[in-house]
Amino acid sequence: MTLWGETWRTLLAAGAGLVVWLASWAVIDLEGRTGPEWWLYAIDPALGLLSLVLLRFRRRWPLAMALILIVLSTVATTASGAVLVALISLATRRHWRELAVITPLYLATSFVWDAMFSPPGGQSWVTTLTNVVIQVLMLIAAIAVGYSIGVRRDNVAALRERAEVAEREQGRRVEQARVTERARIAREMHDVLAHRISLIAMNAGVLNFRDDLPPEQVREIAGTVRDNADQAVQELRAVLGVLRGSDEPDQPRGPQPDLEHLAGLLDEVRAGGTPVVTTLRVDPAAVPEAISRHAYRIIQEGLTNARKHAAGQPITVSLSGGPGVGLDLTVVNQPATYGGSPQTDEVRDSGSGMGLLGLAERAVLSGGQLSYGTDRSGRFVVRAWLPWST
Repeated sequence: MTLWGETWRTLLAAGAGLVVWLASWAVIDLEGRTGPEWWLYAIDPALGLLSLVLLRFRRRWPLAMALILIVLSTVATTASGAVLVALISLATRRHWRELAVITPLYLATSFVWDAMFSPPGGQSWVTTLTNVVIQVLMLIAAIAVGYSIGVRRDNVAALRERAEVAEREQGRRVEQARVTERARIAREMHDVLAHRISLIAMNAGVLNFRDDLPPEQVREIAGTVRDNADQAVQELRAVLGVLRGSDEPDQPRGPQPDLEHLAGLLDEVRAGGTPVVTTLRVDPAAVPEAISRHAYRIIQEGLTNARKHAAGQPITVSLSGGPGVGLDLTVVNQPATYGGSPQTDEVRDSGSGMGLLGLAERAVLSGGQLSYGTDRSGRFVVRAWLPWST
């Protein structure tokens, strides 16, 4: 428990005890009760302070502290508030045997005080019954409050545990997805390309070691190398097409477009009613082909997420960098509503949940890096850096 949580409970117990202590003086004056007022004046407040000290140990020994405080409250009105807090704390455990033990002792506290400060002519049965009813109602209220607090704590703990389990499961699924995808790519690459590459290596070896071949045979072997290289490229594209998800209808089945197709992509987004502002400090045609494809894919995914989660809101696309420096790209979109919560990441989406995660993996495998999330102003930012060799 936090320091403030313990402090306000102690202050509440002290305040309730002070109210009961003042009420006791009022009862003595109004009903003309007689008894050891020196006890109520000096000993009662001291026992009240002691009850506040003992109250701090209620979580370590809940039943024992509740019994001790009930005994103190029989002769000290200032301990009444501490007793109620201890009873609520005990009830949060929801052990009915413990509550059954303290109930008769708690109900007997009012009789002891009435015996110490008795009214003239003795205690009437009406007053006795009233005191018992008040004690019963206070006990029921304390148990009800404690029970509800205990249930709420269990629910919060269960939700926290479920959230932690879900987070661990998500982490395992993400890691498993990465491992599975890499293994799948490696297996496909080996099955499809091993034969072609071995033929290329064999024929290249012939050209390297046989310098006595006639020109016609050299041209034939070179043509074989060229044909197998072309077929290997086509089969590589086919394998990547197989690895591409079947639930991506907008994705081309042929070679992935690059930044030279960026203008057409942005025009499609603008035609759909989404304003796009571009800041291009690099010539798309000058970007190497592999990096250009990766950059196009990242921008495409960022635009797709923006349209999905903040339709109609402005999007900013920035490109900068150069050879030896690398390619920096940023896609920023405003939240759907002012002060609202934009998409936190693709993992929370109702789809596969691996869109931006897959792009991050793509960037890392290419030697770059990618990050995404909300900034301080609530905008969702996708930022990537890709290596651009000289």
